[in-house]
Amino acid sequence: QVQLVESGGGSVQSGGSLTLSCAASESVFSTHSYCVAWFRQTPEKERAGVAAISTGGGNPSYTASVKGRFTISQDNAKNMLYLQMNSLKSEDTAMYYCAARRQSYGCNWFGGYDYWGQGTQVTVSS
Repeated sequence: QVQLVESGGGSVQSGGSLTLSCAASESVFSTHSYCVAWFRQTPEKERAGVAAISTGGGNPSYTASVKGRFTISQDNAKNMLYLQMNSLKSEDTAMYYCAARRQSYGCNWFGGYDYWGQGTQVTVSS
């Protein structure tokens, strides 16, 4: 069973930065065969993919609205996934979720995720 636990959310002013962390089960990173991603959701919008990467390496994928501002990264030795968020905007306010799935399809597709964390809230004030 894959377990994911997010941390690092909080409140920040517009233009500020936050780093989210996700602690994952060892199997996610040790097998190098998972896609791991960050999603976000607001009460008004459906959950949507923000950034994704393969635990086996390769180029990450980002949704257009965060390109150049957010960076997804991983530390395989520590079984950790990160999302560095810079130049935050009020529209980035959301609950952020860490997710994982087997890499049956390319990680540039934000569908098919089986495993989810409990979420961490990010609030950006203008």
